[in-house]
Amino acid sequence: MSTLDATRAELALVVLYLNKAEARDKICRAIQYGSKFLSDGQPGTAQNVDKSTSLARKVFRLFKFVNDLHALISPVPQGTPLPLVLLGKSKNALLSTFLFLDQVVWLGRSGIYKVKTVLYVHFRFVSFFLPFPKRSTTMVLLQQNKERAELLGRISLFCWMGSSVCSTLVELGELGRLSTSMKKLEKELKDSDKHKNEQYQAKLKKSNERSLALVKSAMDIVVAVGLLQLAPKKVTPRVTGAFGFVTSLISCYQLLPAPVKAKAP
Repeated sequence: MSTLDATRAELALVVLYLNKAEARDKICRAIQYGSKFLSDGQPGTAQNVDKSTSLARKVFRLFKFVNDLHALISPVPQGTPLPLVLLGKSKNALLSTFLFLDQVVWLGRSGIYKVKTVLYVHFRFVSFFLPFPKRSTTMVLLQQNKERAELLGRISLFCWMGSSVCSTLVELGELGRLSTSMKKLEKELKDSDKHKNEQYQAKLKKSNERSLALVKSAMDIVVAVGLLQLAPKKVTPRVTGAFGFVTSLISCYQLLPAPVKAKAP
């Protein structure tokens, strides 16, 4: 392959990557939390970039909550333990609610739509899949006026923190299952090189991906704590920005397309 062909292939991968709304969102997220780290909560250019980038990200997440609603009602792989199934479904429900409320807050603040109707319909839908009722929460929110957007934003962040906790527990459980199956496979392959076995290599790759997802989910919990100001003395805006920037880079890495293998001449 010539230098021009190699450059063309690499640029094609960049175009493919940037064509994803999710990738653009994560790049903006890295800029947002990087600015938060630099500003440390103090007024200035960095804080302005943080706020403006946060608003710009709303466009990339339009109707994204539908993805997790679909995952919520989709069947799970056979053999998945019930606790992991429940945690996975709770994660989908909480993340969908976070993304939906995030859109409602944006629509309300921009004056495009009033939040009452959409909020009630979504909560009624999600309540079919969650053990706790949402009607009382909705009625409280409908009584708010000036503080409604702020309250919804805070509730959405709690939902995101809850989904991150569920995701962390799911990854821990899946890593435990992978570790058990890999040890079993190692015993079967004790007379041969396990690193040349395709099944073992696939499990090892999956384990590495799960480990990275575990780190990201655990760090996102810290980010949520910082945004909610649950521990303002320990999780400062700079700490929140640092953790958010790292998790954004991890997300960007996870979205990288697989490189195209060169054809043999």
